[in-house]
Amino acid sequence: MPAAIRAALAAASDSPGYPLTAGTPQLRVAIRAWVTQWCAPAGDGFGVLPTIGSKELVAWLPTLLGLGPGDTVVIPPVCYPTYEAGVQLTGATVVRSDSLTALGPARVRLVWVNSPSNPTGRVLPAAHLRKVVDWARERGAVVASDECYLPLPWEAEPVSILSVCDGRFDNVLAVHSLSKRSNLAGYRAGFVAGDPALVDELLAVRKHAGMIVPAPVQAAMVAALGDEAHVQEQRDRYAGRRAALREAFTAAGFTVEHSEAGLYLWLTRDEDSWDTVAWLAERGILTAPGAFYGPEGSRHVRAALTATDERVTEAVKRLQ
Repeated sequence: MPAAIRAALAAASDSPGYPLTAGTPQLRVAIRAWVTQWCAPAGDGFGVLPTIGSKELVAWLPTLLGLGPGDTVVIPPVCYPTYEAGVQLTGATVVRSDSLTALGPARVRLVWVNSPSNPTGRVLPAAHLRKVVDWARERGAVVASDECYLPLPWEAEPVSILSVCDGRFDNVLAVHSLSKRSNLAGYRAGFVAGDPALVDELLAVRKHAGMIVPAPVQAAMVAALGDEAHVQEQRDRYAGRRAALREAFTAAGFTVEHSEAGLYLWLTRDEDSWDTVAWLAERGILTAPGAFYGPEGSRHVRAALTATDERVTEAVKRLQ
């Protein structure tokens, strides 16, 4: 944990009152400044709202938007399982698709995009994101862009969906997390930015639902968002692990696909993902089967860069 962030958390620990669901003024300023710098929106007319990490928002966004039976939510063909779980909570229909034009007459209310992707590390170009926004606006659908891995570019430079909106943020939300850039997974610190009307709707419901980021965590978020030195240190750490693992997996006969950004290597030996998982487990190396992320991932596995340097070094030896 970066020392300055821990200090900010400790300094705010005497917090007997209820925290603000909307975030403290200091936190809202910090989020807006970070979004302006790193998401490059053309204008400042976006709303911001802190969240209890990003996963709870991913899971509950369909519910918070009032979706239900008869509605359709589009998610990527290979993606983080919580997108689908969140839709199932509402009784709406999930469609896995990269091609929005093939959806026909479905009543699409929400489209999830994820760039850089978990698990594949794929980066979507700005032109693709713009087409998604245009398509959704024509149909009155919301686009939610999960951008938690945006601060971790390797072979491609990811862009925020907020940068392709021409300063109009209607029907667009960008979801961010401090878990990856600042190692704050244990703090549950995230935020959403975008359409101010939608953000206000989310705020109104979240006040009643008790979805409030604790005050000490809000103070820690201000410290984290205001410092990039620890982010670069974290990025360098991941880069070293990534280079070592990529070389070792490739030498062991694996093909690395996508993986242009983010925290994962998307690997295949062109066999069932469970067979690959078993082969690696026999060597004491744990990976996630691609089947967890959708049928199209059934011949891949996901290797994470989040083990310690010592564990990564040992995994490289075992692959050799």
